[in-house]
Amino acid sequence: MGFLSSLEISASGLTAQRLRMDVVAENITNVDTTQTDTGEPYRRKYVVFSEKQDAQAPFSAYLEGTGAEKAGGGVRVSEIGEDQSDFKLKYDPTNPGANADGYVETPNVDLAQEMVDMMSAYRSYEADVTAFNATKDMAVKALEIGT
Repeated sequence: MGFLSSLEISASGLTAQRLRMDVVAENITNVDTTQTDTGEPYRRKYVVFSEKQDAQAPFSAYLEGTGAEKAGGGVRVSEIGEDQSDFKLKYDPTNPGANADGYVETPNVDLAQEMVDMMSAYRSYEADVTAFNATKDMAVKALEIGT
């Protein structure tokens, strides 16, 4: 694994965690949205990560240990999914969107869970910044050796 590969891996983590924070912010913003374009309440979204791999690397390179730079290329967002759990029901018979029993369907967003996800994404982002800066500092120190 080369010097630039380390920076690329950290950068992929930064990009993925930034997108995760954007999705969490969207969930928090829509916590009270009871009707979307589809006519139903907002559905919570989540981000799925997967390993970024070089599609050209042969499987034998992983087994033989050759081309180690091709193994482990960082992270990518493979999916932004929608949580299919049931909507929450809130009793509000005066709401125009209420059903015959007086209940309004509200988004399946839990603010406590979203805050935990946001803190987790922030900490991961922070760790990627630290790794990026450590790699950069090592490169600077390596250049100072020759002087």
